[in-house]
Amino acid sequence: MEESLHYLLMTDYLLFQKAFLAGVKETNLTPGQPKILDYLLHHDGVVQKEIASACHIEPATMTSVLYGMEKKGYILRKNLNGNRRNIYIYLTDEGRSLAKQVESAFKTMEEKTLKDFCKEEKEMLTAFLMRMSKNIQGDVSDE
Repeated sequence: MEESLHYLLMTDYLLFQKAFLAGVKETNLTPGQPKILDYLLHHDGVVQKEIASACHIEPATMTSVLYGMEKKGYILRKNLNGNRRNIYIYLTDEGRSLAKQVESAFKTMEEKTLKDFCKEEKEMLTAFLMRMSKNIQGDVSDE
């Protein structure tokens, strides 16, 4: 079992997540917030639905996570041109600073995780993981 693909993927994800969250513990971020901050750092001013899709978070869950982030002063929600259907999400200065910390922590974890991989192996791993994601997304969208 320890060498089965599903076991290795789940174990590596959990170990990565645990170590990453320990690395950003002082920020008091909840588990769903770092990936949202990281996404907004590179896509500021997007609609909530786009963030949910990119971060693979259910829209209802996204609403509550964003509410908590807004309460802490990390993001702002804005309606543009009186359009109440689309709420755009922006990082505050505090949120942007925190997002940069998160980005740095992700980079550190990636370097630690792949420290003894050569460039070619890193590229191959990335290609394999992207292909796996594409295959899985095809199955999920068929349901």
